[in-house]
Amino acid sequence: MSLLFVYNANSGAMNAILDSMHKVLSPSTYDCKLCELTYSTFSERSAWKDFRDKSTLDMRFLHKDEFQKEYRSKWLPKYEFPVVLASAGKGLEIFISSEDFEGLDSQQALIDLIQERLSLY
Repeated sequence: MSLLFVYNANSGAMNAILDSMHKVLSPSTYDCKLCELTYSTFSERSAWKDFRDKSTLDMRFLHKDEFQKEYRSKWLPKYEFPVVLASAGKGLEIFISSEDFEGLDSQQALIDLIQERLSLY
């Protein structure tokens, strides 16, 4: 099983700069809860990085434009971003929805949710 994390942000240096400015200037209107939980303004949050580094779970991270390009298909459902998708041999299924992200208030809450849901597989 692997997890595919899809940010509600587009790739590229200019987008990264604009996203960082948005986080600082208007954090309440920033659209990517996954970005907010896993990255500070300029770097990856330490507890999240530690979790990723120590995990044996296969994790992949894409921006929404990269995901839409790589997984473009008329049969693929329309996802709300951010989202975490699980690939367990039978295609992709929602592991953590954009609605789930709204209820998370810390990187530890995200880590706990991942571990809780992994126990269901």
